Amino acid sequence: MGHHNHDRVEPTVAICTISSSRSHSEDSSGDVIESILCEADISIGTRELLDDSVPAIRSTVESLANDPDIDGIVTTGGTGVTPDDCTIEALDQLFEKRLPGFGELFRQRSIEEIGSRVVATRATAGIIDATVVCCLPGSENAARLGAAEIIAPELGHLAGLAQRS
Repeated sequence: MGHHNHDRVEPTVAICTISSSRSHSEDSSGDVIESILCEADISIGTRELLDDSVPAIRSTVESLANDPDIDGIVTTGGTGVTPDDCTIEALDQLFEKRLPGFGELFRQRSIEEIGSRVVATRATAGIIDATVVCCLPGSENAARLGAAEIIAPELGHLAGLAQRS
């Protein structure tokens, strides 16, 4: 097992949907993420619906990152370039370590579907207080791609590395 002996076998995540217009019943992106992660034996510790505001995003993610029962946080929404997209601004200064490969891989995999419009996504990931934080765009297709192709296969490994002493 070697390098993988620290992997979290059944990690627990928090899902945070960032939107000023969605309700829990209209959160198809959060639903997709939850379904895919549960199928991958990743437990859902909580689901939150947050306003598109730096204070709301920052305080909720900081609180979740400090929860010893949460190994990862997946956000969906607020990663674009519109004036109200502020997920990255809320979290960027909190990242103790950045995982640029996450965004690079997400954009590489997205190009087949959306072509050059991939330049408008700022999907990213990093570590906050030994907790993996992955920031996905808010569309259902983006949530599906990120959860299925990147987060589900890699979260246990990343969480184990982030928590290794």
